Amino acid sequence: MTRIRFQQSLEDLKENLLVMAGLAEQAIQRAIEAYRVRDLSICDLVSRSEIAINRLERDIDQAALDLLAMEQPMAIDLRFILSVIKINADLERVGDAAKSISDRVRNMEQMAAVELPVDIPRMASLAADMVRKSLQAFIEGDPELAHTVLTMDDAVDAMNRAAYKALTKVMEDQSHVAPQALNALMICRSLERVADHATNIAEDVIFWVQGADVRHSKSMAEAAKDSQGTRRE
Repeated sequence: MTRIRFQQSLEDLKENLLVMAGLAEQAIQRAIEAYRVRDLSICDLVSRSEIAINRLERDIDQAALDLLAMEQPMAIDLRFILSVIKINADLERVGDAAKSISDRVRNMEQMAAVELPVDIPRMASLAADMVRKSLQAFIEGDPELAHTVLTMDDAVDAMNRAAYKALTKVMEDQSHVAPQALNALMICRSLERVADHATNIAEDVIFWVQGADVRHSKSMAEAAKDSQGTRRE
């Protein structure tokens, strides 16, 4: 494979990944809209999106593996292909999270609408913004923007913890709305996972551009502080 053809193959790989990214981001937005308006027809759109996302995941993985086998790229090109493979997996899981949310909406369709002490649209907006920014960092090869995504994850984690406390209390105190609270709790958990996948994508962008592995990079002092905070809760 000539260098020109190889570079074109890398561009094709990037374009296909961005198509998948668009589908995954749209699936999350649709799932939350389905929750907001309780519209099962939107859930059907999410289910169809998951099929397309799964198909693209297989195609992108195969294309990336073919490039590794045929070209044996070095340095930044190798890191790019490896990052594409990992980002591809995270985007597929974002699609899975959207499907999980839409399944919960289906569960709630026959339940009475109740006010719950959790702002799911706000949490969803933050998680979706993390996905959007991580993908923008990928498009632009911008590690600084990727680092901003890493700092946003704490806010989503905090919202998920607050939702867990509030919704478990609802389930204990108001058994008649426990099913609605449980479904809302599972939706929050899915959104927290979306934020985790966005964080993974941002870390992969940093690895691709800078060759730096920033996973699990908390200092021992930060980890100890977090552990103490968890025990106090």
